[in-house]
Amino acid sequence: MSATEPESGVPLLLVEDDDDIAAMTSEMLAEVYDVDRAPDAEEGLRFALRRHYEVVVVDRRLPGMDGVGLVKALRRARIRTPVLMLTALGTVEDRISGLDGGANDYLVKPFDFGELTARLRALRRGFAADGDRRRLGDWEFTPHDRTMYSPMGGRVLLTATESALVELLSTSPDHVFSREELLTTAFGPDDKPGTVDAYVHYVRRKTDRDVIETVRGHGYRAGAPL
Repeated sequence: MSATEPESGVPLLLVEDDDDIAAMTSEMLAEVYDVDRAPDAEEGLRFALRRHYEVVVVDRRLPGMDGVGLVKALRRARIRTPVLMLTALGTVEDRISGLDGGANDYLVKPFDFGELTARLRALRRGFAADGDRRRLGDWEFTPHDRTMYSPMGGRVLLTATESALVELLSTSPDHVFSREELLTTAFGPDDKPGTVDAYVHYVRRKTDRDVIETVRGHGYRAGAPL
């Protein structure tokens, strides 16, 4: 492991329809990143709604919805994760449309792998420096230190499992998560649907009932600011 990239297992979403390019890119990134690969934009959006990623890499030319459409959908869902767009379309107009669509950076194919990893590091540094705070009800949550901040100025530390639940909900605040979705992403394989309800109760007890909203018959979502 190099000195510039001491981490491993950083969650990254790769949306690429070409199997050969996806396999090669995933293999090269695997030293640092835990790569989930989606073959099209629709599947990529489903991945992004179910798991928090530190960075997303999107091919511009995808079957069905293209990469720009996917990035716009991510931003409409209030997913702020930085996005690097990969493309063979390298004109100024193409770069402008990609960036205006919500991408944070743009890399033209064929690309140097060292440049790709450097750009990903830069995106992650910029996003961390931004102070990633998420709003749930009138409270704010900072994933990096598992802390909830009250509107009255107090703060509460969450357990690892409570934090995983709140982080997932806050990543896609407009999405209603079923108990099954929450179980497969924020909890262990042996947990039951009742575990989700228990941890929702634990978070509300530490903070406020409006932090997590119950959508009857469907599941839970992040509470809207009051």
